[in-house]
Order: sequence, then structure tokens, then C-alpha cells
Amino acid sequence: MIISWNTTNQCNMFCDHCYRDAGAKASEELSTEEGKSLLDEIAKAGFKIMIFSGGEPLMRPDIVELVQHATNLGLRSVFGTNGTLITLEMAQNLKKAGAMGIGISLDSMDKQKHDTFRRYPNAWDEAVEGMKNCRAAGLGFQIHTTVMDWNRHEVHALTDFAVEMGAVGHHTFFLVPTGRAVSIEEESLKAEAYEEILTEILEKQKTVDIELKPTCAPQFMRIAKEMGMDMRYNRGCLAGTHYCIISPKGIVQPCAYLNIPAGNVRETPFSQIWKEAPIFKELRTLAYKGGCGSCKYKYACGGCRARAYYYHNNDFMAEEPWCLYHGRKG
Repeated sequence: MIISWNTTNQCNMFCDHCYRDAGAKASEELSTEEGKSLLDEIAKAGFKIMIFSGGEPLMRPDIVELVQHATNLGLRSVFGTNGTLITLEMAQNLKKAGAMGIGISLDSMDKQKHDTFRRYPNAWDEAVEGMKNCRAAGLGFQIHTTVMDWNRHEVHALTDFAVEMGAVGHHTFFLVPTGRAVSIEEESLKAEAYEEILTEILEKQKTVDIELKPTCAPQFMRIAKEMGMDMRYNRGCLAGTHYCIISPKGIVQPCAYLNIPAGNVRETPFSQIWKEAPIFKELRTLAYKGGCGSCKYKYACGGCRARAYYYHNNDFMAEEPWCLYHGRKG
């Protein structure tokens, strides 16, 4: 099981697609001690992979201390970061504290396009410098790319760049309209283009040794099966079944893009929320509607519950709208 904690809302960027609408530090963010207690509860609930994200998690001054605590609990700490704050010293400190991997955002091979999307001058150069510092410290890293209509044709070039840089993987993220991303919904890929790019990514996987993983694109599991490919993953959408996310203030929800509170760790222990929250119980029934409910890949894919929620009048159990497989059975 995997969990993400948005450790802070503070960020040095103002990205167009940010689900958290990050920027300024939020009031009443979890303190260091509250964070450690949360990590205790996360381990108690049986989670194994701990994603530290944000905002920009490296803007949190106690981040190394939190990683060390997670390591002491047996959690595998990884990061989602824009990479600009990864100095060699920071990479070395994270490595020493037990961090296992760093996901660094890079959305284009064109520096200007990346910097504009991230609304941050020199974002591209500083992210690449962060990769080099991870490599020098012996800290594994992967590249994270948000796929939009304007950069979809760069995905393979970014994969090749990831190989060149010594990354262990290239993960592609597909937009779900929430947070600031609602304003750029029209730039997101739709069903036909979505299916095409997922197929292209899986074809590319046959040619490289690093891991290529589409995220927020559960149909990749069905496409991989149709292509006869073995994946190390068991399921596409993990929201509420094998994954959840926690906000800087301790609010728990099924995923970053399904903005429905399941509880607050300041009021209820996280392990109890994970076990008893009604929304998690409903998601675990897999009682989907429409094409998702009748699909033979229901258990492998699950459809994106957040997109179902956005496009079907807040019904997170509705069918996934970005799928060409609807209505086909057995």
C-alpha cells in the first residue's frame, strides 16, 4: 500500500495544473510532532511506501527529520518534488536519512515551455541540476511528466532523456481537473488521444530498461494485458483501496484529485480513518456503474474515480469518461 502526505502547501512555483493550489504556506499545517505521530499511524495501518509531497516538500525545514522517523518505522520514503531545491547537501542528507527515491518534475525538453508551465524562471535547469545531485549522492530518482496536448509528442524524448540522466524511471501523469487544473481542462487529453498515448508508452517500455509508469491512467493495465505485457502492478486506480492522501492540515481523502474528506487526523487516528471511513468502504466495494461496472477489466483497472466524479455530477462510482472500452464485455 502507498500513501502520500502533502507536507506543506508552501511552494516556490505556481504551476498551472496544481491540484493543491499551492503557493503560500497554509495556516495550521501539521507540526513536526504531529507529523511524526501521523507517520506512526501510517505504519500501524499497514502502509509501506510513504510519499512526501507538497506544495514543495523540501521547503519544510524538518523534512529530513521526518524522513528519518519514517525510516525508523520501516516505511520506504520517496518524494514528489520540482527538484529545484535539491542541492548536493540535501540529496546526501535525504539519502543518509533513508530516502529511497526522488520523483522530479520535468514536462518538456523545451526549457522555455517547462519554465512557463511551472511559472518559474530556470525551473528546467534547476530540476536537471537536482537530478545530477541525486545521482552524485547515490539517491535514485525518476522523472515525472504531466501529459497535456501541447507536450504529448515529447513523452518519448523525455523517456530517452531520463535514460541519459541515469533515472530509474519515467512516470507520466494524466490531468484530472481539480485545483488550478480546472482552468486548463481543455488542454487535457480525451479518450482517443489518451488511449493512443498509453499504447505508445507501453510500446516504448519494450525498448528501455527503466520503468515507464502511467499514473492517473488506470486503463494502462487493460492495454498492457491486451498487448500481452506483464506488469508488476496489480491494479490501476488505487484510490481508497490501496492508496490515499493527507493534506498539510491533516485532512484525509482517497486521492489527490478526489477532493472528498474521509476524516481529519487531528480528530481521529489515521489508522481508524483508513479502516472505517464510509467513502473508503464504498470504493472498496468496486460496485461501479455503467461501462466500468460491466467491464471484464474492472478489477485490474477500476477506472479513474476522480474523473468519474468530475464528469458525472460528483458520482465517484460512475464510469470513467476517458475510456474507449465502455460497453465491451468478456
